[in-house]
Amino acid sequence: MAISRALLSVSDKSGLVDFAKSLHEEHGVELLSTGGTAAAIREAGIPVTDVAEYTGAPELFEGRLKTLHPKVHGGLLQRRDSDDHISQARKHDIPTIDLVVVNLYPFEQTVAKEGVTLEEAIENIDIGGPSMLRSASKNYSAVTVVTDPKDYTRVLTEMGEHEGDTTLRLREELAIKVFRRTADYDGAISNFLGKCDQGTACNVSINHPLDRELRYGDNPHQAARLYGDFSECFTQLQGKELSYTNILDIEAAADLILDYRRPTVGILKHTNPCGVGQDEDLRAAWQKAFETDRQAPFGGVIVCNRPITEDLARVISEIFTDVIIAPDYEPDARAILQKKKNLRLMKLEEGYENHRKAPIIRSSPAGLMIMDKDHAVMGLEDLESKVVTKRPPSEAEMMAMRFAWRVVKHVKSNAIVFGSTDRTLGIGAGQMSRIDSSRIAVWKAEEAGLSLKGSVIASDAMFPFADGLDAAIKAGATACVQPGGSIRDEEVIAAADAAGIAMVFTGHRHFKH
Repeated sequence: MAISRALLSVSDKSGLVDFAKSLHEEHGVELLSTGGTAAAIREAGIPVTDVAEYTGAPELFEGRLKTLHPKVHGGLLQRRDSDDHISQARKHDIPTIDLVVVNLYPFEQTVAKEGVTLEEAIENIDIGGPSMLRSASKNYSAVTVVTDPKDYTRVLTEMGEHEGDTTLRLREELAIKVFRRTADYDGAISNFLGKCDQGTACNVSINHPLDRELRYGDNPHQAARLYGDFSECFTQLQGKELSYTNILDIEAAADLILDYRRPTVGILKHTNPCGVGQDEDLRAAWQKAFETDRQAPFGGVIVCNRPITEDLARVISEIFTDVIIAPDYEPDARAILQKKKNLRLMKLEEGYENHRKAPIIRSSPAGLMIMDKDHAVMGLEDLESKVVTKRPPSEAEMMAMRFAWRVVKHVKSNAIVFGSTDRTLGIGAGQMSRIDSSRIAVWKAEEAGLSLKGSVIASDAMFPFADGLDAAIKAGATACVQPGGSIRDEEVIAAADAAGIAMVFTGHRHFKH
């Protein structure tokens, strides 16, 4: 049967007026609505009946009670193929409602704001909306339910093709989408109330739709899947299917590059930076990054915070690369990179900034662990006041400290980075002792033919002993940036003073286990 009556009540009004106009003018659908939604439809010159007028019950309690009425839910829940239901509906004057369009109060957006209060959060908990969505979805055999404005066109298309009705297949699909949405919504509420000052961190709820089957996990014999809204953050423009490790690398690369504002190119392998360079000329930036380690980039990840140029594409196409990530690609650059059919070309979408602060979730024995993400670079404010040595850093050393500190934040512990104002010179990662990381970083620089004379060393965590610093001093470093906090800080400072190098304590560590 053709859709004859629709109820529309939305917080996101994108596409609303055009959709309502099509329902009314093309299909003769009677429109019911509430509050701001009704006002928007009415202002567009489209006839609409307020739900309060339809039910005969006024909106109460500052709009908290609008649609929780038998005439609304009875219109949604009654079975069209049941004589008993039809008889009851006639007796109690409850006409059918064939289409429900509801998206919910923006609870997730509200609680994501800095300084949100519990009162604000509670007032953005939707009650009537989820109730209508659930009622309509339960009866999807007869009722079409829409919670995403992106689905307006699909509904109108089917109504045009099926004499004003939608197919059972579409109704079922939209109902499933609703239940996923309400589960997410309830989970967000539960999670917020569970960790707010007035609550207890007693539970967590996670519900994401399947995004895609991944090529494999760490190894080909391990199956892997991706859940959530990956496409809001990254778009794959070409190349082989993504694997589990590709996703990890892509996230690590994006997190690194978003810590820089100047034109920057980064090269990563197994989520570790192996070279970072800066220059207005992206090809020059690439060269600085590449020279840090000419072997590790083979099969690695390249990331840039500017659109990939033709010149940059030409030089990076000369080596085997697994993934390239950038906010965009010049047409000539795309043409060059397209020749490598298996190369995974990823576009970094603006939406990733909205998800970058999301907590880290990983499995644990019989459960999960959740950790706040280390998304902000900490400790760089007012560095001049954090000098702990007799000699303060020069202006160039201070600039190099800021650069190297941003890199070391993304290197696995124990992390050591030698750098200058615009490039990495040696990186030591993932070692059991900091002295070993220092030695590896020095060795890497030597292998690359890069001098560490006058360089800056950055350490992700404190130097527990002076030996790691001594290795850096011996290699030619003249300044050091580190968190501080060791019981042997005085020994480390004394070693720095004895060598005449400058040292800054950030007061924050960026340890990555």
